[in-house]
Amino acid sequence: MPAKRKTTDFLSHRTGQRLVGFVLCVAIPIFGTLPNNDSTITENVSATPQPAKSPQTSNSSLHLLPKAFTCITLTDCMPDLFSFPASFHRSMQNILVTGGSGFIGSHLVDRLLGLGHHVTVIDDLSTGRAKNLAHLAGNHQLEVIHADLADPTLVADQVARADQVYHLAAAVGVALIASHPIQTIHRNIYPTQLLLEALELQRNRGREIPFFLASTSEVYGKNPKPIWNEEDDLVFGATTRPRWSYGASKAIDEFLALAHHRQWELPVVIGRFFNVVGPRQTGAYGMVLPRFVEAAMKSQPLLVHDDGQQQRCFAHVADVIDAIIELMRTPSAYGRVYNIGSDHPISIVDLAKRVLEIVNPKGTIQFQSYRDAYDPDFEDVRRRVPDLTRLRSTIQARPRHTIDAIIQDVFQSLQAQPTPRDS
Repeated sequence: MPAKRKTTDFLSHRTGQRLVGFVLCVAIPIFGTLPNNDSTITENVSATPQPAKSPQTSNSSLHLLPKAFTCITLTDCMPDLFSFPASFHRSMQNILVTGGSGFIGSHLVDRLLGLGHHVTVIDDLSTGRAKNLAHLAGNHQLEVIHADLADPTLVADQVARADQVYHLAAAVGVALIASHPIQTIHRNIYPTQLLLEALELQRNRGREIPFFLASTSEVYGKNPKPIWNEEDDLVFGATTRPRWSYGASKAIDEFLALAHHRQWELPVVIGRFFNVVGPRQTGAYGMVLPRFVEAAMKSQPLLVHDDGQQQRCFAHVADVIDAIIELMRTPSAYGRVYNIGSDHPISIVDLAKRVLEIVNPKGTIQFQSYRDAYDPDFEDVRRRVPDLTRLRSTIQARPRHTIDAIIQDVFQSLQAQPTPRDS
């Protein structure tokens, strides 16, 4: 059996939220700010796994109560005995983020906590890193669960507690995908199915929980159009090329999510990311910008694959988080797919040159074949540029970072990391 979690938390359910909210709104204006009381208990009880289940990572979680808060007046906090204003509900939301220890996920967690939410993260740390959330240690509104998202009981329990779900957990990175296609397919499809089934169950019980699915520009495959919009055909290569397993598996995720919206009216938003970059991203799985910056900092050649004329659009993670959160606040976005990123292309060799100008003007560029970088069967896409018309017509958020500002931000974040001698 998968590991079971037993949690005592009087803020875990809406009934508890409303009761506590009423008490706080009445008591605080009269008696002052409540003292901080860390009374939540989270207990993990491990059981022997069944052979049929996927291997489980041992659960390890931290869960403390939010810090005490105050209301300005009783009227502002609770206009009548039976309803709360929307702003109060937002401040008390429980939000589930899968893959929250990853690059994009950790930035999303930062933003959600800053907005006053309680956040639960599920991450098996297969590609995420615990240090991405280390700066949040001691935050009473964060719960981190290190576990396999393929655990149906865990997923059902956490979705039942959630007011929103952001699903970012996935196998990522070209190098990882090319070398581990089975892992890619398994991690990208089955957990999405479990989450959607748990959301459907909650809907049948009268709770509609908005769901964000992180998808990818890889779903377009090798569509020959110069600019891709959300209604364009998906054009994959042969199944003998494992490189396409990532895009195909994420396309299945999209089909599943949209089917649940059509059949069960689940409030689903799908975001196709285009080359999201920024602090905390690692070059370990083939991500090009941190790989370039790290090489330039070490005075090593910047390895550019093929002729370097591939074109990509790089978006700062902060701009992407802006778009994600605004989409989830926009009911008209439910049931739709959105390209998310920048629409200003740059060639990979020009990116390498910009990195050298900013990081190490004396650095060099070295070209490498795809055969040497990956395998003889590897295929790449020459141009990847999104049409952002649908996104811009739905939300107000716009990219704020130029490519030079992005490179500078990545450079500064890597400079701030301790060297082995410092650690």
